[in-house]
Amino acid sequence: MSSHTSGAYAPSPHQAVAYLVATYAELVDTGDFAGLGRLLADARFTGSGGTVTGAAAIEQMFRATLVLYPDGTPRTHHVVSNLIVDADEQAGTATSRSYVTVFQAVEGLPLQAVAAGRYHDRFARRDGAWRFTGRTVRIHLVGDTSHHLR
Repeated sequence: MSSHTSGAYAPSPHQAVAYLVATYAELVDTGDFAGLGRLLADARFTGSGGTVTGAAAIEQMFRATLVLYPDGTPRTHHVVSNLIVDADEQAGTATSRSYVTVFQAVEGLPLQAVAAGRYHDRFARRDGAWRFTGRTVRIHLVGDTSHHLR
């Protein structure tokens, strides 16, 4: 996480989870697949392509699935909303549920929502830092993903 994890400041589980969920969206939208691998290194990631684990496998899954453009990004904007966090601070675990809407704009595709669904996440606090331990992506509404997915 940020510099906020050192010193006297310790984020609440809710703040830590919100930070991780937002960081995932940012990393996808910037095309930082190595960063996604690191972020999800301790997680079991399940999406439409199946389940993968481990930083290298997760990074490769994103590289094989998403189209990148000359600017190095997938030209998307993930909006995460309706975040609900349930945390057991004593056990050092948390779960969350949220909505995701993926917008995209590229040549030949005006700005539009291309997908919408839900994230179901699991987290654990390890060595004082909160980490993803699981993410399940369920896409319920699909638009034109021809410029987004391989």
